[in-house]
Amino acid sequence: MKVLLVNGSPHEKGCTFTALEEVAKTLNAEGIETEIFQIGTKPISGCIACKTCGKTGHCVFSDRVNEFLALAGEADGFVVGSPVHYASAGGAITSFLDRAFYTDLQSGKQIFYLKPAAAVVSARRAGTTATFDQLNKYFTLSEMPVISSRYWNMVHGHTPEDVKQDLEGLQIMRILGRNMAWFLKCKEAGIKAGVPFPAREERIATNFIR
Repeated sequence: MKVLLVNGSPHEKGCTFTALEEVAKTLNAEGIETEIFQIGTKPISGCIACKTCGKTGHCVFSDRVNEFLALAGEADGFVVGSPVHYASAGGAITSFLDRAFYTDLQSGKQIFYLKPAAAVVSARRAGTTATFDQLNKYFTLSEMPVISSRYWNMVHGHTPEDVKQDLEGLQIMRILGRNMAWFLKCKEAGIKAGVPFPAREERIATNFIR
């Protein structure tokens, strides 16, 4: 089993990475393979609603989004990390997730369906809960079980060294990793035991303007 952790920070080894690394170490100790996917520093366009992805199965823009989607199909779980920018997720990770999840929806591949996910947020001081809420919405819209910890998944600090002093935050990351590993093992055991996935229904879209 493998969990893909997405670093939505422009800093490859910054505070967000430090939090994700703590989760990854715990997952590894539980026998779960991990990979930290850096979205990088190159510009990531927002979705332009061209719906090309519905025909081709991939986004019209050739960048890290398509590279991530190619890996995501083989992943069993996801952790998405973001710094706090103006009390919300960073612009790059927001555009990244908008396009990744819209591509999955339009293509009908359902690569995120019933795969566990968790959001991790890093801030110097505040804006964490708003960002945490924002990130979790991507998961719930895609029928992904959201994995929790003992508190909201956040760390505080201006530098990686600060984050390493946030002992409560690091503990939250470790508990998150163990909870994710437990869920994955339970899911695998259920599949082996023949427990079927939930019955699916065709999507109903109700438009209130007639």
